[in-house]
Amino acid sequence: MKKHIEAAKAVAVKVNGEFKDFQSLESIDPQSTVELVNPESKEGKEIYRHSTSHIMAHAVKELFPDVKFAIGPAIDEGFYYDFDRAEPFTPEDLEKIEKKMKEIIKRNNPFVRKALPKSEALDLFSKAGEDYKVQLIQDIPDETVSLYEEGGFTDLCRGPHLSRTGKVKAFKLLSIAGAYWRGDEKNKMLQRIYGTAFFTKEDLKAYLDFLEEVRKRDHRKLGKELDLFSLSEDIGPGLILWHPNGAIIRKTIEDFWREEHLAADYKLLFSPHIAKLNLWQRSGHWDFYRENMYSPMEIDEVAYEVKPMNCPFHIDIYKSSMRSYRELPLRYAELGTVYRYERSGVLHGLLRVRGFTQDDAHIFCREDQIEGEVLDILDFTLFILKTFGFENYDIYLSTRPEKYVGTLENWERATNALKQALEKKGPAYMVDPGEGVFYGPKIDIKIKDVLNRAWQCSTIQVDFNLPERFDTVYRGSDGKDHRPIMIHRALMGSLERFFGILIEHYAGIFPLWLSPVQVAVLTISEKQDGYAGEIFKAFRKAGIRTEINLENEKIGYKIREATLKKVPYLVIIGDKEAAEGKITVRKRNGENIGPFTTDEFIRIIEEEIQTKSNK
Repeated sequence: MKKHIEAAKAVAVKVNGEFKDFQSLESIDPQSTVELVNPESKEGKEIYRHSTSHIMAHAVKELFPDVKFAIGPAIDEGFYYDFDRAEPFTPEDLEKIEKKMKEIIKRNNPFVRKALPKSEALDLFSKAGEDYKVQLIQDIPDETVSLYEEGGFTDLCRGPHLSRTGKVKAFKLLSIAGAYWRGDEKNKMLQRIYGTAFFTKEDLKAYLDFLEEVRKRDHRKLGKELDLFSLSEDIGPGLILWHPNGAIIRKTIEDFWREEHLAADYKLLFSPHIAKLNLWQRSGHWDFYRENMYSPMEIDEVAYEVKPMNCPFHIDIYKSSMRSYRELPLRYAELGTVYRYERSGVLHGLLRVRGFTQDDAHIFCREDQIEGEVLDILDFTLFILKTFGFENYDIYLSTRPEKYVGTLENWERATNALKQALEKKGPAYMVDPGEGVFYGPKIDIKIKDVLNRAWQCSTIQVDFNLPERFDTVYRGSDGKDHRPIMIHRALMGSLERFFGILIEHYAGIFPLWLSPVQVAVLTISEKQDGYAGEIFKAFRKAGIRTEINLENEKIGYKIREATLKKVPYLVIIGDKEAAEGKITVRKRNGENIGPFTTDEFIRIIEEEIQTKSNK
């Protein structure tokens, strides 16, 4: 009985390790190994959501017969389908599609797999005018292709699918976006409808509530409301304009970063934004990274390139004089602005840009110093992340990609050095095969924000390649030249991306030390203007970022204005405070504290800023 219940819940089967529909059980070898696919497994969710995507395509076909279909896969937390339609889909259209999908689900049509010779499938979709399906079939190397049919709607699909449409219990269409066919900007722009599906209405509601919280925290929305940054068509997509409020937070981050790097025995550098093209050819970036670089410019009949990386500049500084083994490790750090080409379709506020500032560093060391340096970097990274309020993270060891430079021996040595450091440090980590950079393996740290979303920020890369390419050496204790090892590392990744993550992590309610305005002084009436001005000056003299509101408005209005700006502390000044020479303080959460003398509260503020409390 138990096995019967499990089979009823299963979404598909795995036959000899290959996912199949239940209908395939009728023709399998009795000796085959058959496993049920749990609906809550990763594969089970993909099958469920892909089936829902198929139902959506069926609904679109019934409502809009002239639409042509591209692809409709399952993705993390949902699915999408790309359509070619002359008219743009509207939110009202999504409502109609949802209603039609519910009708199809209620019909409880069976999903039926059909295998056709490639030539017959081409003929079928050609006659239907489905040009995108024809292209997909032409690219299939097999002579037989798989189709799925339910309720008279047929689609090209490898499957597997659910047994019937009625198995779908809870779904929601979410949004409409543009997407180039096959991701190529040279191809036609299609319309992509995103949706999600869960096994229960409760799980769907929980996910929709999560999306609403994500929407509230969207850094683009908060960036505008709090006057932190903007993007301009006149400037160009993916290029950030930092407003005064955002710029003061950036300065605070940069000051902290520089102070901590100097304390950790790093040397600070500055480097140009462009360099001769042959520098990037020598480094290997031109061969391995060209799709992310801009077209060269010509200056004095010499080709120059805006920099996508800072590394070659740091190597040149290293090579500016002969280095001794006694100088190593030599740690260079730079907040270096770089420029990389990103397709317009993937640009996303601060999180995906074309110009950004890396908190970059390069360490030149002997091979026997690698492990110690990586351990120190791990400690440094976790300290920096914790200071900004990130204490949960996943660590990955990313290994050699398909396209790489250097010898396999050096790759093995570099990978082992990172692995040994991780094992000595002791944190749990996962191997991410093939995700290293072209010149070396790396450790990636993905931080978790308050919504438990993972963000790639910190990275540590061991590089035997660039020192070789640039003939970089140091004089050893034996009086001979030796090749140093180069460690690339970034703790926050890019300031733009990290700032975007911070905005969403804190929902714009920054801790005191990061807040653009730390204290707002508010008067109840104009009679307190003189006393309020003295308090304002005292706070400013103490280095506390303070604003004063002397407008002829009611105190409730002033409090609302400051609260909308998410100012941590509001100093309320009325007749009583002025008479007693004290202040009443209101926290941004509405809690009243005090009374204090001005000096008492300044000491409280200074201590909270000094400790960099994240509360």
